[in-house]
Amino acid sequence: MNNMADFFEGKDITDIRTAESLDAQDTLAGLRQEFAIPTRGDVAGDKTVEANEAYLQEPCTYLCGNSLGLMPKQTRALVNEEFDAWSRRGVEGHWNHPYNRPWATVDEQVKDHLANLVGAKPVEVTAMNTLTSNLHSMMTTFFRPTQDRYKIMIEAKAFPSDHYAVHSHLEARGIDPTVGMVTIAPRAGEYNLRTEDILKLIEEDKNIALVMLSGVQYYTGQFFDIPTITKFAHEKGCVVGWDLAHAVGNVPLQLHEWQVDFACWCSYKYLNSGAGGIAGLFIHEKYAKDTSRPRLAGWWGNDKENRFEMSPVFRPSEGASGYQQSNPNVLATISLMSSLQMYEKAGGIQALRAKSLKLTLYLEKLLHATLESHFKADHIRILTPSDPERRGCQLSLEFPERMMDVFDGLHAQGVICDERKPTVIRLAPVPLYNSFGDVYRAVKCLEKVMGQVYPSP
Repeated sequence: MNNMADFFEGKDITDIRTAESLDAQDTLAGLRQEFAIPTRGDVAGDKTVEANEAYLQEPCTYLCGNSLGLMPKQTRALVNEEFDAWSRRGVEGHWNHPYNRPWATVDEQVKDHLANLVGAKPVEVTAMNTLTSNLHSMMTTFFRPTQDRYKIMIEAKAFPSDHYAVHSHLEARGIDPTVGMVTIAPRAGEYNLRTEDILKLIEEDKNIALVMLSGVQYYTGQFFDIPTITKFAHEKGCVVGWDLAHAVGNVPLQLHEWQVDFACWCSYKYLNSGAGGIAGLFIHEKYAKDTSRPRLAGWWGNDKENRFEMSPVFRPSEGASGYQQSNPNVLATISLMSSLQMYEKAGGIQALRAKSLKLTLYLEKLLHATLESHFKADHIRILTPSDPERRGCQLSLEFPERMMDVFDGLHAQGVICDERKPTVIRLAPVPLYNSFGDVYRAVKCLEKVMGQVYPSP
């Protein structure tokens, strides 16, 4: 969005009427009605600051889609249809499905949607497993250590599961993780990684075989320059994979065009598939027919034309589907399908990104305008990059001294966000279902809580 800097020019962002006006102009506002939003009473219960019934029945201010997305209302009906199919058809539902979603090919229901969302060809994507198991699978295939190249590069502050996976994978290969795991951290006094520093490390450490970073950093919300890093690492002889848990459904991606080797993601955050939902996998088309690399094979990765012949000889499906191992959870896959249809209703990720940039900029500006004295007193900091193009829809707020007091206060006000100990609260206005009114209410609640925690800033 070229005029982001001027979008709020002339508007009194501290006036509720500004939020109301922005919501009235929002062409995607109707999508909010497609999602089930918990009430204040549901989430805060007897801890809420108000006890009257009307207040408790109002929707909470849900800014936690970066941790668990809200449920599309249609998901309940679609999943119930699968129960109906199971009850009426039993095993026949694999081929004779009353709603034309046979279980033998249920993963095909989401393939095109996923490809559109991550900028890929259908052959390059599939739904399978969970995020960390997919990372293990991809390291089995793409991490081929040699005497000269035997290291894996990740962020020092990568999501802990990525650290555990890389550590255990190196150990399984007989490589000392203290040597084989290369981590990169922001410069002293900074919160975010500089692209130039990432490139410098890749250039200087000739032993790096695999670069595996996050598309959007879970702790800070920083959106990495995926195409630049991928291209540079390839030129230096590295394989490049991305953990897109906080990027998919959040920011525009062009994985095929960017020549990414592989990428993995979960689907319960921005893809709203429900807790523990089925994960996703991208493998570039250039590997679609490559059977020379080792893989963790399973029967669902066998060519679907002869999968049920039960041959002891593995003949992989072409592309990402050839890396599937077990038959996908039908209920989880249909839950994912339901949410992906919401992206189609929205007109795709670009339309949502345009709204997301406005929402997050509004949040940032409103925080500074409302809590100016607290910023000056260093009671609160924003860790996320200030450039809207270099972040997703999340702002990570640091409270150096009393984060849990602030978090508990927000929760009692019906503001649902998440905390990352010891000092960070993450707020994520998701464009599919959040409004400018949500942002306004969250900041006003934070202002009240900060006044209670710090009576005299």
